[in-house]
Formats: sequence, C-alpha cells, structure tokens
Amino acid sequence: MRAEHLRKILPRELMASVVVFLVALPLCMGIAIASGMPPAKGLMTGIIGGLVVGWMAGSPLQVSGPAAGLAVLVFEIVRQHGMAMLGPILLLAGLLQLLAGRLRLGCWFRVTAPAVVYGMLAGIGVLIVLSQLHVMLDGAPQPSGLANLTGFPHALLAALPTLGGGLGWQAGALGLGTIVVMALWDKCRPQRLRFVPGALLGVGLTTGISLLLELSVKRVEVPDNLADAIDWLRPADLLNLADPTLLLAAFTVAFIASAETLLSAAAVDRMHNGQRSDFDKELSAQGVGNMLCGLFGALPMTGVIVRSSANVQAGATTRLSAMLHGAWLLAFVVLLSSVLQRIPVASLAGVLVYTGIKLVDIKAFRGLARYGRMPMLTYAATALAIIFTDLLTGVLVGFALTLVKLAWKAARLKISLIPLSAPHEMELRLSGAATFLKVPALTRTLGRVPAGSIVHVPLGNLSYIDHACLELLEEWARANAASGSRLIIEPRGLKRRLEGRTRTTVSYKHLTLPTKA
Repeated sequence: MRAEHLRKILPRELMASVVVFLVALPLCMGIAIASGMPPAKGLMTGIIGGLVVGWMAGSPLQVSGPAAGLAVLVFEIVRQHGMAMLGPILLLAGLLQLLAGRLRLGCWFRVTAPAVVYGMLAGIGVLIVLSQLHVMLDGAPQPSGLANLTGFPHALLAALPTLGGGLGWQAGALGLGTIVVMALWDKCRPQRLRFVPGALLGVGLTTGISLLLELSVKRVEVPDNLADAIDWLRPADLLNLADPTLLLAAFTVAFIASAETLLSAAAVDRMHNGQRSDFDKELSAQGVGNMLCGLFGALPMTGVIVRSSANVQAGATTRLSAMLHGAWLLAFVVLLSSVLQRIPVASLAGVLVYTGIKLVDIKAFRGLARYGRMPMLTYAATALAIIFTDLLTGVLVGFALTLVKLAWKAARLKISLIPLSAPHEMELRLSGAATFLKVPALTRTLGRVPAGSIVHVPLGNLSYIDHACLELLEEWARANAASGSRLIIEPRGLKRRLEGRTRTTVSYKHLTLPTKA
C-alpha cells in the first residue's frame, strides 16, 4: 500500500521539487553574497535544509534554507567577529531552538505583534536593497545602511565610463536587467509557465548575455569540490562563546530564525488543506539544521515563505518535495559547478534587490490602519530603527512600543455615572481596566454622587479590577453609610475579575451584594 501510494504521488512531488530547486538556486547564492559569505555557503544551507530539515520538519510542505531576513544580521556578525565565529554562534542558536522545541515552546516564539514582524522585514528589505545596489555595480557594500545610502552616488559615478572610468556600469546593466525580467515575469507570466521562477529566468538571460558579449564583470566563485567549501567547527572556537556579544548574537539568531520559521509555517498552513504544522517539531528540526550549519560553517537557515509557497503552488502534498529539492541542489553543485561559475554576481544582486523591495510590504502597512495608528507607528519605528541602528535594536524598539500600547490599554477605564428610573438610584458604569492608576478619576466621579443614593456597580464590562479600586469603593460606602448611601456590586463580576484568587473570602460589610430571588 505504501509503495502504491509512493508511485501515485512521486510524479507530482518530483515536479514540485524541481520548481523549488529552481527558485532556491539563485536565492541561496544571492543571500550568501548579501551576508558577506561565499555562494557555496548558501548552497550548503539549502542542501541541509532540504535533506535533513525537510525529513524532520513538523511542517511537511515548508522548505528551509538561507533567508534574506537573516542576511543583515549575518553580515554584521561576519564583519565584527569573522567568518570563523559564525559556526559557534549557529551551534548555540540551533541548540536553543532544539531545546525550545523539546520544551514545547514553539507557540511562544509566535507571540510577536504583526506590526513588529512586518516592520522588521521592511527594515531588512531596505538594508538589503541599499547594500546590494553596490554589489550590482561590482562594488563592496558598506557596514551600515546609512553608509550604503550616502556612498551610493559616489559608487554610481565611479561605475560610469565617462565620469569614473570604471566598468561597473556593465554589471549594473545586468543587475537592472535581472530586476526588469523578474518584474515583467511576475506581472505577465503565462499560466502554463507559472512554475518557472522569475529569478531563474532573469539570472539565466543576463548570464547568457554576459557570456555572449564577453562582459568584464565579477562572476560567482564556487569550488569545484563542495568539500572544499566546508569549514569545520573547531572546538577551540567554542571557548569564544563566553563573550557576551557572541552569546547575544546567538540568542538573536535563534529568536529571529524561530519567529520567521513559525510565521512562515502558519502562512503555509493557510495555503493548503492537508496536514497542519507541528510548531514544536518544526522548531526542533530547525535547531538540528542550524547546529549542522554551524558544524559545517554554512549560513543559518529558517523556513522560507518564498520557497514554501512555490512548493505548495506546484502541487506538493508531502515532505518528499522539500527533500528532493535538497538532492537537486547537491547534484547540481557536485556535477555542474562550472555552470555556477559563469553567473555574474550582479545578476544575483539584482535578485536580492527585487526580493528586498518585496519585503517592504506597503499593503501590510496599510492593512495595519484597520487597528489604529499605533500598529502603523510600531511598523515605521521598527523599520527605521533597523535601518539607522541595527537589527536587534530595531526589534527591541518594536517590542517596547508594543508593551507601551499594552500598558496604555490596560490603564484605560471609562467611568460614567448614570441616573436610573427609580428615585435616588444611580449606576456607576465601569468599562476597561480598573487599576490604581484610575483611583483619582474614580474618586472624582464618586464625589458627584448625591447623599442618600443607591449606587449600582455592574462589573460586566470590566476586564480587570485591582484591590486599590475595590478598597476605594469600600471606603466610599463606609464614609457615606451615615447619609443613607449604599453601594451594590454584582458578585459574579467581583469573583471573575478581582485580582488574585478566584475564590474571595474578604467580607465587604459596607458593600451590598444582591441575593438571588
């Protein structure tokens, strides 16, 4: 029965795996270059993501590999600490992911406001665009987004033959051509050829043109033997993890990789009606994958929505397609490395520029307007902080704004005093959270209650009430009892919303609790 089922699904899975392979091939190399690493490092991550993580994954239709979301962080790590330190950082980050998955903490990595996630991706997208514009001109990116922005006019002038006398304009034309082809293909792609990725088409066409015209541009450097690209983790390098900076980098990689993976898995679940994702299992698989990437000296990996959506759209129904795409990558690198060496670096940079532009999702920004101005502010602040500082600072700014909004919401309390139809009866309506912050406002409202009134206080619209507000009500009832005033509170609301234990044994002798009829 199993063999019969395999024969039935194999043709579809093979086709889907080829589609994903064609999407992953240029992206693996482009993301590696954007990360300041050799292209072979990105291909190794894609192979591990397919063969190992694809087999272990808790999200069977998700495809793992190097992601643009981590390119900026990896570039900074390599610049500050060197390529050798990436291995220990990934080993620790993967271990953290594995432990988190085993401890069933997968759902907690998704406790991130969408505004922060969208803002993070937008900031990363802008940084990728600013850095890869230099690579498109066969130049070297600067260490910061601001430096890339201010240095681009000089790089552009140097690339023009009439002004700078350089040949960067040839590379720039190839990169721009790649972007144009991808954009036109996305807009005008025939239905029959929907499986052909625009990135592969753009890179293939510009590579052919560069070879035909014999352009003097930088080309991809891939070793003839994949084993030569492996930088084994040295045990001595593990001692460097005592450095707090490296520890922080490992935690940052683990968190961002986990968040991107699980958000991607949730998005993949919405694309099909098959097996749902096991987030804890997926997190554990990603941890194993990143530990292997650290051991081999490759790039970090995450679940990638671009490759995963291509996998679903190509008709994949099992994890076999993700595994086979890793096998195709391995076979291509081993058997056809000479083909990869002919690809212009500027073409891959063009792919990354186009990808970075797509990461700045304007529709997502506009969609946040439905929830008020604060999510839009969080999006913009997170993105700008990432652009002008660094990735970790930007994410922390986003989280801080989210917590500020939460605290502000928790401190909101609408208070109104409404006369009832019965004589000398009023209703004190409370809506929101009754905390100690609102004691002054509640005191002022109670001060307007006429003497001898019966005040009803329903708690049905309260999300929370603390002891400070309850003590204020008790104090008011005790102070005004001599004038004939009474305070009537709904007991169920009191038990449901009072801070602390659900069962309350406190006696409020000056508060009247209505009895059942």
